Amino acid sequence: MNPADWPLPLFVVWLIMYAVIIFRAGGTYLLGRLARRGVSRIQRVERIMQSGRYQHAEQLLRRYGAAAVAVSFLLIGVQTVVNLAAGSIGMSLRRYLPALGIGGAVWALIYSTVGLVGLSAVATAYRENPAVTLGLSAVFVAAIVGLTIGLRRAESEPEPEPEA
Repeated sequence: MNPADWPLPLFVVWLIMYAVIIFRAGGTYLLGRLARRGVSRIQRVERIMQSGRYQHAEQLLRRYGAAAVAVSFLLIGVQTVVNLAAGSIGMSLRRYLPALGIGGAVWALIYSTVGLVGLSAVATAYRENPAVTLGLSAVFVAAIVGLTIGLRRAESEPEPEPEA
């Protein structure tokens, strides 16, 4: 389901992808707004809002504001929590909508042109040489797991107190 393979003009593919991200991210923002009014009692929403990733997203939004929303569209696995946090902390629509518009436009451009080409490249590499592809994938996964563990350990270590 690579949008680059759709038999439509690029602009139409971009518009479709743009609509997808506007509705998805805007809906997540709306869910965050509703969470402020009690939807957070829903167990799944509450679990998301108590996660470390969500708490980090709130900190980013408080520090960088709407710019964090726009940049979140360039990062995999961050968009949802950032948009949810933007809604739950009460970011005004006047600030949120321009960030959503710009970030969503860039996201749609990436995914309508080259975003899913990587998946095709991995599939082609696997067809040509499965052993090398699986080996490189394992190394990549191990590096990500190691980085994640290292970052979590660094976050959990107490900071030394300054000397007087």
